[in-house]
Parts: sequence; C-alpha cells; structure tokens
Amino acid sequence: MLMPKNKKFRKEFKGRIHGVAKGGFELAFGDFGLKALQPDRLTARQIEAARKTVTRFMKRQGKLWIKIFPHTPVSKKPLEIRQGKGKGGIEYWAARVKPGTIIFELGGISEEVARGAFALAAAKLPIKTKFVKRID
Repeated sequence: MLMPKNKKFRKEFKGRIHGVAKGGFELAFGDFGLKALQPDRLTARQIEAARKTVTRFMKRQGKLWIKIFPHTPVSKKPLEIRQGKGKGGIEYWAARVKPGTIIFELGGISEEVARGAFALAAAKLPIKTKFVKRID
C-alpha cells in the first residue's frame, strides 16, 4: 500500500479541503483520465483497490499512472478510551483530493477499455468522478 517513507511531523491537523484544484487538473501522461468532481480524502486502501480493478480489467495492456499520493496521516483514538490523554495513533494514510484533480491516467489502450476500467475504479471510490480524454 502507498505511504510516505518519512515525514517531518508524525501527525497533522484534519484541515478542510477548499476550492478547486490548482494543479494536476490536465492530462499529463496518458490519453484518458479519471477526474474527481468532489472534495474528499481518499485512503491508501481505496487508491489501491481502484488501481487493482483497473489493471485487472486492462489485462496487462497499456499503462496506468496514479496521479495522487496519500501524504496525510489520519489518527484515531481507540474505542472505549476517555477524552484527553493526547491525540490518537496514526490509523491510515490519505490523499486530499480537490474537485478537478486527475486521479488516474491511462495510455496505450482503446477508449472502450479505458471507459470500462474507469467505471469499475469509480465504483471503488467514495467520490463522484468523470471520464476525460485528451483533445488533440
């Protein structure tokens, strides 16, 4: 699963995801992409599940690029623990995704295969997404 090798600080504030994507909103590598339409945090497990479905559907043809990375640690206190006593331990890693961000890109395959792969991947993600293709 995806997670950073090291971070300057172990834990972060939750924060809010405001506005639209300032970068990563255009296709950079492939011919087809899956674009986020809602703001949310995508966990490393969700990204990995979507990646697996896309690669299985493509049957080892074409190339897949993952354009997001889970840098944000999400902490959680154990069940039945009283309030206080500091912040909980890191439960999982997440990627903050703004509307307009390209999550995945595909290249070297037909549009029908890409649409089918991204339809399955979108079912694994908790946000609304849109299929985009390169306009030449």
